[in-house]
Amino acid sequence: MTEILIQKAYNEVKKYRNKVINDPYRLRYHLMPPVGLLNDPNGLIQFKGIYHVFYQWNPFETTHGAKFWGHYTSEDMVHWREEPIALAPSEWYDRNGCYSGSAVEADGKLYLFYTGNVKQEDGTRETYQCLAVSENGIDFEKLGPVLRLPEHYTSHFRDPKVWKKDDHWYMAVGAQTLEEKGAVALFHSKDLYNWEEAGRIAGSGMDGWKDFGYMWECPDLIHLNGKDVLLVSPQGLEPEGDFYHNLFQSGYLIGELDYKRMKFQHGTFTELDRGFDFYAPQTFTDKSGRTILYGWMGITDELEAHQPTIVNRWVHALTIPRELELHDGKIFQRPVKELEKLRKNQVVVETNKFEGISAEFIIDFVKTAPFRISFRNEAYLSFDAERLTLKRRNLMTDDLESRTCKIASVSKLQIFMDHSSLEIFINDGEEVFTARYFPNPNDAMISMEGEAEFKLIKWSLGDDGE
Repeated sequence: MTEILIQKAYNEVKKYRNKVINDPYRLRYHLMPPVGLLNDPNGLIQFKGIYHVFYQWNPFETTHGAKFWGHYTSEDMVHWREEPIALAPSEWYDRNGCYSGSAVEADGKLYLFYTGNVKQEDGTRETYQCLAVSENGIDFEKLGPVLRLPEHYTSHFRDPKVWKKDDHWYMAVGAQTLEEKGAVALFHSKDLYNWEEAGRIAGSGMDGWKDFGYMWECPDLIHLNGKDVLLVSPQGLEPEGDFYHNLFQSGYLIGELDYKRMKFQHGTFTELDRGFDFYAPQTFTDKSGRTILYGWMGITDELEAHQPTIVNRWVHALTIPRELELHDGKIFQRPVKELEKLRKNQVVVETNKFEGISAEFIIDFVKTAPFRISFRNEAYLSFDAERLTLKRRNLMTDDLESRTCKIASVSKLQIFMDHSSLEIFINDGEEVFTARYFPNPNDAMISMEGEAEFKLIKWSLGDDGE
């Protein structure tokens, strides 16, 4: 069964290979599916010196279905190799999808934890937290469920993130309570196989906190600058001012996890990204101690089905890798230094108009003042009166839609453009805007206008120096 399913997926890749790679919106330096739909990054880890990125993948459609785990490896997070399929939805406990999860190393082996999704004929759902193990990081043996659904949660119970603290393992799972409120459930284990429930460490309406969504996905507890930080993706938030304007959000809570009492005292929720296309982020710690994040550069909403890449049988990508640091109660995100290897053809730009399609540019502002940048006549970044706004053309209505954040001043922009994506880092990562956009493939014009004075350096990135 497994071999047949995997071979069908490979047949789909082969069948549409030319269609996919010749799409003018195909990205140059981002991870994408070879065919079909990609969503959450999974199982991020540096194992035996090699970086591994797994991802949710439906090879058969450009819609969400029974997910596989696709797999890429790299020695530098710049040059990637496509590996054999890691997990396929072939067993009774994962037949409707090997949903998201994480990876850890123990005893020289690579352990993948993931959610097995099962849908019964009567429409009910079953969920199992499952384990697969590999000696070499490429070939995985499924060992089946290690955690079943506790009675006080609905079957929306998924995305196990596992880590080690002292001599114990811990697993955070995204959950929905029977009262249909989002939560993060915590479990602990001595051996990775037998898990005990430790309680609920955060959630909508908990500990006097306000109601905050009906489901919390993709929990990830990390440690930055002496603080515990819980990354989470709540569903069901209503817009508030400039916040929460995407269908689903991703952000973090800063606090301290008391491992003895299994309590997490935390502050307010802060969005990680202020753009249009960022969801389900996951982190890992590399051998040098950096905390590195990848996100899904997409989201499940009404625009998903209108993306122009669908006609060429693929949709979505992952963000570039970002190093996280915590300063004064706020996460800063910076592109990992390794991405500098992509740079070609450095140019000091001395005009307000120049060209770029797959490019990086750094703008240092000598004088902060209102400005507006046009990206290929399809997306626009503007700053005025302590408000930074990114606009792009809506794929359904053809009107401009916007995302805005309040920021006192803009001293620096670092912008990564790809053929159909923008990742904009403001003031060394104080804020980030991530977006897909789909300009005329022949339009490479970037223009700046306004009163700001700046110095601008540009590099071509990837294989095609424009």
